Amino acid sequence: MSRKTVHAAVYDSLADWEAGAALANIADTSWHREPGVFEVRTVGLTAEPITTMGRFRVTPELALADLDPADSAMLILPGADLWSGEALMPFAETAKRFVEAGVPVAGICGATTGLARVGLLDDRAHTSNASEALALPGYSGAAHYVDAPAVTDRDVITANAMSPFEFAREIFARLDLFDPPVLDAWFQLFAHKDASAYAALTATE
Repeated sequence: MSRKTVHAAVYDSLADWEAGAALANIADTSWHREPGVFEVRTVGLTAEPITTMGRFRVTPELALADLDPADSAMLILPGADLWSGEALMPFAETAKRFVEAGVPVAGICGATTGLARVGLLDDRAHTSNASEALALPGYSGAAHYVDAPAVTDRDVITANAMSPFEFAREIFARLDLFDPPVLDAWFQLFAHKDASAYAALTATE
């Protein structure tokens, strides 16, 4: 069985909560359709440690220059204060290469602005923190904006900052990580705090 790697982008000012639910449940194989298939690796602009918004220090496992779409099952881009400038645009350009290679990309919060600036949202249904947040040079996808917590269109997943569980659900579905009943139960438990869904999850173990 060959393992598939999901790459998680890490950079200074990363919003810890936005991709946490997705990454934790990719790494934890408890309810996976095929346990042991997926692993998570972190990628930074360089291999130097970064500091998240929550003040966690993370040392990337590889540098962006060494990331090849052929070696990845998905690239996940969390939000960060740095998305308001140019510092993280290399990640947006890499996301474009991923999509062109047929490898999915998931961006939440400020990362959606990077996806917009490289044209990935021009012809896809997508969302962000607000439609106004995407009024940027290089973006012409306003007609495809959807006011929803998270949206998947082909190989691009987008979400707003308030929807980490919806973001995770779209990622899990795109990776085919859980059987559909398990995915539904996971979302009911964590997003809606429905304790009865825990029994449905444990019944699948």
